[in-house]
Amino acid sequence: MTLPDSPAPPESLWPARLVIVAVIGLNLALSEQLTFGPTWLLPSLELLLLLPLSFLRGRERWRVHRLGQPPVALFRLTRWLALGLIGLLHFTNLASLVLLILSLLSGQGTSGVNLLAGALNIWVTNVLVFSLWYWELDQGGPLFRRRCGQPLDFLFPQTNAPALAPAWRPEYLDYLFVAFTNAAAFSPTDTMPLTRRIKLLMTIQSATSMLTVVLVASRAVNILK
Repeated sequence: MTLPDSPAPPESLWPARLVIVAVIGLNLALSEQLTFGPTWLLPSLELLLLLPLSFLRGRERWRVHRLGQPPVALFRLTRWLALGLIGLLHFTNLASLVLLILSLLSGQGTSGVNLLAGALNIWVTNVLVFSLWYWELDQGGPLFRRRCGQPLDFLFPQTNAPALAPAWRPEYLDYLFVAFTNAAAFSPTDTMPLTRRIKLLMTIQSATSMLTVVLVASRAVNILK
C-alpha cells in the first residue's frame, strides 16, 4: 500500500515514550499491597516490551517518512507490541484499583494518607494509560494518521475549522488533554468520540475515574477526619 505524499513527517514518538516511562515509575511507586505480585514484576515486563518497541517503531517512522510506505510486516509487529504494552499498563492499573478497593472493604491498611496516595497514583495512571489508547488507536496510529484515509475516531474542534488551523493534525498532547478532561468531567468535553470502540474506551475510563474519586478518595478523606 502506497501512502499519499505528505509534506509533514510523522509526529515524534518521544512524548508517548516518556509517558510510558512515567507510568512504569508510578507503578513502582505503589506499595506492594497494591501490586499484582512483587512490585517490580509488571513494571519489568512493561520495560521489556518498551525497549524493542521503541527501536522497531523508530525504524518504522524513518521508513514512513523517507520512503512513504508502511512496511507491512514491521507495522503489524509494532502495532501488536504497542497494543500489548498499553494493555499491560492498563491491566496493572486496574489490578491496583481492585486491590485498593478490597483493602478498603476489608479494613486493612486504612491509613487515610496511604489511601489518598494510592488513589491519586491510580487516577493519574488512568489518565496517562487512556491517552496512550486514544493516541495509538485513532486513525491507524501516530505514524499513519491522516495518511491512509482511515475514518476519524475523534472529532477535534480544529477538524471543523480547517481555515483557523490549516494542516493541523492531532498529536500526543491532544489525546492527553482528551483523556484528562474525560477523567475529570466523566464525559467528553470539546472533542467528540465517533467510533464505538472509542466510546467504549471513554466509558471505561470515566467509570474507573469515578470509582477512584468517589469511592476510594472520599473514604480516605473520611478517615482523615
